[in-house]
Amino acid sequence: MVDIDLITKTHQTAESRWARFGPYYAMFPVEFAFDVVEKYSNKGDFIIDPFAGRGSSIYAGGVLGRNSLGIEINPVGWLYGKVKLHPAPKEKVIARLYEIYAKRNIYTKRTEKAEIFYRMCFCDEVLKFLFAARTFLNWQTNNTDSTLMAIILSALQGKRGEGLSNQMPMTKSLGIPYSIKWWKENGMKKPPLLDPYDFLLKKIEWRYAKGRPSISTDCSVKYGDSTELLENISIKEQKYSLLFTSPPYCSITDYHIDQWLRLWMLGNNENTITAIEKHKGRFNNKIEYSNLLETVFSKCSKMMKKNATIYIRTDAREFTLNTTKSILNKYFNDYKKKIIDNPVTKRTQTEIIGNRSSKKGEVDIILTR
Repeated sequence: MVDIDLITKTHQTAESRWARFGPYYAMFPVEFAFDVVEKYSNKGDFIIDPFAGRGSSIYAGGVLGRNSLGIEINPVGWLYGKVKLHPAPKEKVIARLYEIYAKRNIYTKRTEKAEIFYRMCFCDEVLKFLFAARTFLNWQTNNTDSTLMAIILSALQGKRGEGLSNQMPMTKSLGIPYSIKWWKENGMKKPPLLDPYDFLLKKIEWRYAKGRPSISTDCSVKYGDSTELLENISIKEQKYSLLFTSPPYCSITDYHIDQWLRLWMLGNNENTITAIEKHKGRFNNKIEYSNLLETVFSKCSKMMKKNATIYIRTDAREFTLNTTKSILNKYFNDYKKKIIDNPVTKRTQTEIIGNRSSKKGEVDIILTR
């Protein structure tokens, strides 16, 4: 039997070391993910999360012996989830780190010509390394490269000296003009001097100190749009026992801009920090938001077993909450419903991304048969 406390409260096992891997906005608390999976599913069951984020629900399912499928449209979250489920062997990751590091000097001139933000955010050695990693890491298809890139992303920004960047929030990328102004006003015109190889090697050694997580069930996170990918999955037999997810909240955050620096690291244009793809930006359009939830939950409803549980964490604000309730009632109308209010007692998903409106908090909607 797995001791959940060892996973959620310590770093003494491989499972606990990888559980919180990948700083990200709107994160499921790890303890919450494990508690829900343990309480509302059994070993061998199938779990689905169509808005997987960094994959905490899928990871909890895998560690606890469930088969789990997640879908995530943001490549940053998808990469975190993919890698912590199946990280590459440490020796291969370190060898690849050295290969990329050895190529850094190719980018000396490019670094010298980089825009002021990048020169203030990263020292020359780090910036040369990042340019090399952007070019040579095949992070979408090669597991070793995926693992190294995910480790780079996790260390890309943070408190000065704790990440590769100048002072920057760990979970949310600040805008270019704001960052430059703040660094100048706070005496941080020059970035910290770091050797990226030594810095990342220490991160790798710590992460792998207890090994890799033991996951023997069928667990994965697919990269893409749930409204499209669920189409192929839903034609299969009804086998999912738990739908466990937290959809995006309407008008709270821009899921592309808030991760623009990490998305740049994954190859986005240096001057592109907005999203044009549907479902990647801020959900200000209430009709599109409603259509998103309706499409996803209607498809999921066809995939659930007769005695399945639906566990949705959503925003307490009126429109998002009422829309979510209405759509769930439409597609799961013969389920018993339980509502749990979660008032703010510490940083919540909405606070993490900087929202300051007066009514805050989250609501758990639990549907059972």
